Amino acid sequence: MHEHDLSRWTHHHVFSQGNPAAERGASAVMWITAIMMVVEIFAGWWFNSMALLADGWHMSSHAVAIGLSAFAYAAARRYSTDPRFAFGTWKIEILGGFASAIFLLGVAAMMVFGSVERLFSPQPIHYQEAIVIAVIGLLVNIVCAMILGNAHDDHDHDHHGHGHDSHTHHHDLNLKSAYMHVIADAATSVLAILALVGGWFYGWSWLDPVMGIIGAILVAAWAKNLLIDTGKVLLDREMDHSVVDEIREVIEPRENSDETRITDLHVWRVGKDAYACALSIVTHSRTLTPEEVRERLRQHQEIVHTTIEIHHVG
Repeated sequence: MHEHDLSRWTHHHVFSQGNPAAERGASAVMWITAIMMVVEIFAGWWFNSMALLADGWHMSSHAVAIGLSAFAYAAARRYSTDPRFAFGTWKIEILGGFASAIFLLGVAAMMVFGSVERLFSPQPIHYQEAIVIAVIGLLVNIVCAMILGNAHDDHDHDHHGHGHDSHTHHHDLNLKSAYMHVIADAATSVLAILALVGGWFYGWSWLDPVMGIIGAILVAAWAKNLLIDTGKVLLDREMDHSVVDEIREVIEPRENSDETRITDLHVWRVGKDAYACALSIVTHSRTLTPEEVRERLRQHQEIVHTTIEIHHVG
């Protein structure tokens, strides 16, 4: 005997966890970054600093990537009620974060190429002027990081106000990608300042391109981690999440007198803190229904959609 039940799905339920503060913050940071990008590229070319020029081109890709993050928020919000998105539009934000990580890898490659070229073809550098621009760039990055940090804090407060358990909380990976771009920019600004100071005081002109290479390695490492985090979500790799064990504990308690067992279970994420699951159950209980199973699962608020199949044996 089979009993099937599809819980009623609403797009608004998942998208209600959106992050308007992050969308505003990403948009503001995009414009700030774009302005500073133009200043640094021009200054790096004018003062002949590879570290400063690399930081400027680095910033250009950040402006695009952060703009992509802002676009992802806007698109997810715009299509949040579109019924063609079976499980809502949250993954648009994840896709934005994934694309941003690819941009970061491109930036790292560009920084390595430019720095290696400058190692073999050194050029005179106007150190004092370049240092001033690099310091301004660092200050801009700090301001941008504070804007995105405040957006993250605002969302955290709103999120915990909805009563979710703390263990269900996940980072906003789209916001994290924008934040990583800003932090990477700040790191390369610091490296540029160190390279310029070393060259100015000690004549170490080689330090400028070397710092560019070190910055590229840092950027590539951050990009790799971000690719892994967003890739897991896009590929629905959630079966090692604690929510899977929680579902099993609810359906197969230790005092399992009616010998109820889960024979097939699939869990995937449809929101930052929202999961859907499809499960097949074999039970000796003649009275177990999908609604009773769903009632047991309601203690875990992160499970927002269930598809349940019950096989009665005996």
